[in-house]
Amino acid sequence: MTPVISGAADTAVGRLDGSGCMALHAEAASAALADAGLRADEVDGVLCAYSLAEPHLMLSSVFNEYFGIAPSYSAAVQAGGATACALVMQAAALVRAGICRNVLAVCADNRLTGLGRSGAVAALAEVGHPQFERPYGMSIPAAYALVARRCMHERGVTAEHLAAISVTQRGHARRHPKAQARDPLTMEQALSARMIADPLRLFDCCLVSDGGAALVISAADAAANHTDRAVSILGYGQMNTHEHAFAMPSLTDFGCRQSAAQAFAMARLTPADIDVAEIYDSFTITLLAELESIGFFPKGEAGPAILDGALELDGVLPCNTHGGLLSYGHSGAAGGMFHIVEAVRQLRGEAEARQVAGAQTAFVHGDGGILSAHCSLILGRA
Repeated sequence: MTPVISGAADTAVGRLDGSGCMALHAEAASAALADAGLRADEVDGVLCAYSLAEPHLMLSSVFNEYFGIAPSYSAAVQAGGATACALVMQAAALVRAGICRNVLAVCADNRLTGLGRSGAVAALAEVGHPQFERPYGMSIPAAYALVARRCMHERGVTAEHLAAISVTQRGHARRHPKAQARDPLTMEQALSARMIADPLRLFDCCLVSDGGAALVISAADAAANHTDRAVSILGYGQMNTHEHAFAMPSLTDFGCRQSAAQAFAMARLTPADIDVAEIYDSFTITLLAELESIGFFPKGEAGPAILDGALELDGVLPCNTHGGLLSYGHSGAAGGMFHIVEAVRQLRGEAEARQVAGAQTAFVHGDGGILSAHCSLILGRA
């Protein structure tokens, strides 16, 4: 039985003073269940991510207790930015296997008010290798700067190509009433912003946010009363190639190639069949490099295409139509979940001013670490 996404919701995003990690989980979960037309006691599976602001060894159990439910299956998953897509992949497998009929997948964190920007940066710096990276000051922006420099050297990527991603996604975010960053952004502003890790400037880097998002993944017959709004999970795939930057097998080609190939094979589709894409964008170079590794553009051609408007709503591949992590918001694993929620809304025709006309298929990708863990989804109108 093809699993479907029967419910999708997200909270407000940005600086949410007074918000807490579990409160954001509960708000997102309640909204997703309402969207699916389900009661909490109809949930028989729960999948959660992780929290930096309120860490716990068993976050899904903490959530279940807080939310007042006792599902027969419950687990927490940690795969960095790939977590949200991995939750959907695992939920779909649980439904296909007949273990669960309605799985609630929920991600949330209050990184901005719970940790602050400096606290979030400090926490993420701990992911570096304790012997070969941390002692030398390796940061996540610095690791992605290495990727950017190599792509510039090998594939002709320019600062203008990266800036065009920032500007395009800010334009998408300006059409979304909930986006964290909605001020106009010009190419000149993006190219002259302060340097973070050469060649990555301020607008090449994702936001730090509070917020949460949730999905309900159901058996098709469990969502029969809402078939007009259900979104089919057509394909998925996963690939992990390394953990630390010093062990990366390549600085220009990544595991998204394999995870996407698995998803396309399962869905019996190709990149040319995709109407809208929501691809992880922790940095501008993340998105550009993945567009080429996945196969949406040949090597060296994504940058010029983006400058030419390829990722606009009327472009050849409308991408990150909510504004992505760069402009919509990024609250940990929920940042990747925002991409999936946006894909669902696009396929339902509910994206309002940012709607891609006639969208029937969507590709969603999340990556965790330094382009380490990858998970791809292909969704379609039920």
